[in-house]
Amino acid sequence: MRVVVPREAREGETRVALVPELVARLVALGHEVVVEPGAGRGAQVADEEYADAGAALDPDPLPAADLVVSVQPLEAGAVRRLRAGATTVSFLPVGADSPYLGVVADLRDVGATSFAMELVPRISRAQSMDALSSQALVSGYRCAIVAAGLLRRFFPLNMTAAGTVPPAEVVVLGAGVAGLQAIATAKRLGAVVRAYDVRPSSAEEIASMGAKPIDLDLEALDGAGGYAREMTEARALRQRELLAPYVAAADALITTAAVPGRRAPLLVTAEMVAAMKAGSVVVDLAAESGGNVEGAVPGEVVRVGGAQVWGGANVPAQMPGPASRLYAQNVVSLIDLLTHESALHLDFDDEIVGAACVTHGGEVRHEPTRAALEVGP
Repeated sequence: MRVVVPREAREGETRVALVPELVARLVALGHEVVVEPGAGRGAQVADEEYADAGAALDPDPLPAADLVVSVQPLEAGAVRRLRAGATTVSFLPVGADSPYLGVVADLRDVGATSFAMELVPRISRAQSMDALSSQALVSGYRCAIVAAGLLRRFFPLNMTAAGTVPPAEVVVLGAGVAGLQAIATAKRLGAVVRAYDVRPSSAEEIASMGAKPIDLDLEALDGAGGYAREMTEARALRQRELLAPYVAAADALITTAAVPGRRAPLLVTAEMVAAMKAGSVVVDLAAESGGNVEGAVPGEVVRVGGAQVWGGANVPAQMPGPASRLYAQNVVSLIDLLTHESALHLDFDDEIVGAACVTHGGEVRHEPTRAALEVGP
């Protein structure tokens, strides 16, 4: 099977879908791996490293590809150059509000099979393929480092002959993979950390990271797949009222609450941010999907009152080396599931294969996306 790694086309995307050590593994399994020159440049991987691992370099690899692996979805022009029956694996946001409906339609029309890493189900057997979690791990770490870098004071307690410097107070909202990693990193840096999640089941995980869970005594919102259920506006308003004093007391606030395919919940208003101390820092990981913090702008630092508000934009790509290695392992684990004896063998009765597939055989298999395409603009 010919596995192709193209250069990423999205501006600012520094990650790459395969790294040399995993290229070598695929080659050892009998696959032919072809890399477009420069594909690994953003992740500081040279073309020579791919060649040394057994990959071929080809400036025009798509037309003969059996399987194309990328981080971002292929652009429309690239999709139209695929042969009928080719398969793609990438992140591919789907559903009625997806900006990639046109790309999905192109994948359908050229007869390509496509898999979305976002749709890999959160089950034990699929943990090694869970790219959302692996990239959230990177994002959570990065958020804590950004907060520490922007805050113009120490994170840890310091006791010196000149006096005692108290530790920074950090509040983390959202205790999924990213939130827990942000908590763990802030604790390692010496901060006092409090954290809140709408799922009471997260309190034990928060405590296991050394942070103090915030209990607002509100209705639980545990949902399917480890995600939280959407809340009513009345509950959201009450939650913000109860969180306000914790936000005001924080030196650094990190928000990580997001659900794939839906707008991020508004957890913190501009008024709440304005009540924070001068010099405080807010890091909103969910800025690209609507933002947990009112006024956050993806890719920018804005000032609200006396606080700086950092809006995350493609945060895993800010640490392309580790993010690429983790993502590549997710991709290779999925390839292992999709192949048998070095050839594609798609078993749509398998719950992972069936759930992650978006297009196949000239049809859109993902129901919400198919319905959105049928409705049209």
